[in-house]
Amino acid sequence: MAERKTVWKCFWVWNFEKEERWLNEMAEAGWALVGVGWCRYEFERCEPGAYAVRLEMHGPDEAYIAFMQEAGAEYVGRCFQWIFFRRRTEDGAFDLFSDIDSRIAHLERIDKSLFLIGMANLLIGIANALSGGSRVGILNLLVCTVLMYGLGRIRGKKEELEKERQLRE
Repeated sequence: MAERKTVWKCFWVWNFEKEERWLNEMAEAGWALVGVGWCRYEFERCEPGAYAVRLEMHGPDEAYIAFMQEAGAEYVGRCFQWIFFRRRTEDGAFDLFSDIDSRIAHLERIDKSLFLIGMANLLIGIANALSGGSRVGILNLLVCTVLMYGLGRIRGKKEELEKERQLRE
C-alpha cells in the first residue's frame, strides 16, 4: 500500500495561485495530490515531479470534467466551487487557461462569488446591527471586510491582465 499523508492548510480564495504553486511543490517533492476538502489535502507518495496540479473555480459541470479527462487530466476532487486536476508531467505542459481572455474569465468568476458572498454578509451584518447590535452582525461585517479586500486583490489581477491584453493587441 502506498504511503499517504493528509495536510491541513488554509489559503484565501484570492491566493489560488499560491495554493497551486504549493501543490506543485508537493508533487515535485514526491507527494501526488489524491484528494481535497476544506483546508485538507490528501497526498500519496509518488516519483518526484511526476505530476502537475491545476485548480480552477468552476461550477458543477460533468461535461467539463469529462473534457479535461479526455485531454489527459485526472480529476482529483472538488472543494466548493474549486475543481482540482492533475496530469503526468511526462505528457507535456498542463495549463487550464489557453489565453489571457480565459484567465480574465476565471478571475471574473472569482470576483462574482466574492462580491455576492461579501454583499450577503454586509446585508446580514447591517440587519443584525439594526435589530439590536448582536455580535453575529459584527462578525458578518468583519467577514464582509475581508472578502472586499480579496475582491480588490482579484480585481487588481484582472486589471493587470487587461493591460497585458491591450499591449498584445
